[in-house]
Amino acid sequence: MFNRNRCLQKVAAVVSITLVAGCSVFSDGSEDSGGPIVVGTTSAPSTLDPAASWDQSWELFRNIYQTLLSYSDGAAAPQPDAAESCEFTESNTVYTCKLREGLTFSNGHKLDAQAVKYSIDRIKTIDVSTGPAGLLDGLDQVQVVNEREVAFHLNKPNATFPFVLATPGMSIVDPAEYPKDGLRKDGRVLGSGPYNLESYQEGKQAVLVGNKRYKGSAKRRNDAVTIRYYQDSRALADDLRHKKVDLTFRGLAADDVISFQRYDDKDIDVIDGPSSEIEYLVFNPKDPWIAKPAVRRAVAQLINRGEIVHRVYKDTVQPLYSMVPAGLTGHSTAFFDDFGDPSVSKAAKILADGGINQKVPLTLWYTTDRYGSATAKEFQEIKRQLEASGLFTVTLHGRPWNTYVTGYQKGEYPVFGRGWSPDFPDADNFIAPFVGKQNAVGTPYASPTITDDLLPTSRRESDRAKVVKEFRQAQTILAKDARLLPLWQGKQYLAASADISGAERSLDPSAIMMMWELFRKTSW
Repeated sequence: MFNRNRCLQKVAAVVSITLVAGCSVFSDGSEDSGGPIVVGTTSAPSTLDPAASWDQSWELFRNIYQTLLSYSDGAAAPQPDAAESCEFTESNTVYTCKLREGLTFSNGHKLDAQAVKYSIDRIKTIDVSTGPAGLLDGLDQVQVVNEREVAFHLNKPNATFPFVLATPGMSIVDPAEYPKDGLRKDGRVLGSGPYNLESYQEGKQAVLVGNKRYKGSAKRRNDAVTIRYYQDSRALADDLRHKKVDLTFRGLAADDVISFQRYDDKDIDVIDGPSSEIEYLVFNPKDPWIAKPAVRRAVAQLINRGEIVHRVYKDTVQPLYSMVPAGLTGHSTAFFDDFGDPSVSKAAKILADGGINQKVPLTLWYTTDRYGSATAKEFQEIKRQLEASGLFTVTLHGRPWNTYVTGYQKGEYPVFGRGWSPDFPDADNFIAPFVGKQNAVGTPYASPTITDDLLPTSRRESDRAKVVKEFRQAQTILAKDARLLPLWQGKQYLAASADISGAERSLDPSAIMMMWELFRKTSW
């Protein structure tokens, strides 16, 4: 739950997401004379087509497209949105949804079961490496039962499938506007969500206006939202202080987070709460050095998470020793159990036992504009730690997000950093996306025990508290392989001008911002 107290709570660090601005409205729908709400972030969308995105572009999609299910009204589990109702039949292998009556896209075209089938089939047909097709691996076919009813036939029981349908990756698009076998390339968007995208400047700004044709569970409390994207954390913080931005959602440096907690004139409210967002390293075995398990395990043995947390993030994040974060059922400390405290002597022995008796050259990559300006400092700290051991020589490279994504998709980076905001709040979503031939990091990772045994077994169980054993076993395998190295777990954080309300309700369980919840206190 989010804490509404102003500037009192210890706030944790920040990984970037979208910014928002909006004109608040009175409850009768009239325009708010207080002017637009402006929210800032360092995380811009990488694409406007849902079929191409398995990343934080979803923050924009949530507000302009519609999904069958969503998390409106503070729900912790998916609730109907475009759907009127949904249910499992046939032992969790068929999931059927009935659509709301009279749904249309913002251009007036009918949104029916055929449009839902088209949208989901399109994701699988295009199969973009950066897209959400991996979330649909267990889907055999989508069946149109009638105009308002659609059935999803799964090849295996999967109790998490409703969570998948609630992700913005499953956004419903107009078949007349989006090509069946390719991505939309005109830079335009047409959806059926709470807002229409009126204009968009890549990496700079997205202007949203209320969609009067929207029929769903969201209750808009403003008429318009302007989303601005920053590349520099300090500029974002300065704009909040100088009232050029009304609300920030992640992307701030730790120093600015702490500063806002102590803001003397109380013009800024600080709202914080627990987060399931994580940051981790990915090791690409296409590189001849990284292909050696001893190299990966030696790095894992040397990384001092406590120093990263303290030196770079001023203790506004917490060390993470598992890909499944604390707070979720199935969390463990697999990496600490396997490696213990950082140790140069243990790392040297790991390398020696692997037949490596020379300094290992490593090249680490990070994105310069996705997770805030602290990322560069974090990788400098990692370089310092590895080189101080005398076992590694490290070269660092950074790229802006859009070109950074292209690089890791092509397998160019031996080691690279990523952040992960969950698609849905379940341990499955911190394991399944990273293993298999097609995964969220673009680096194939074969682990048959996880993909063919542990995950299918866990997905048969609707009571998620009963699958702890499977998830902990999977995390033990991840630690042994050291293909992924968890670094830290963040905390949800919002900083807003004191006259902005709704911020504490604006984040869904996947940490995606629901812009429609924001309004000015003077308008209600």
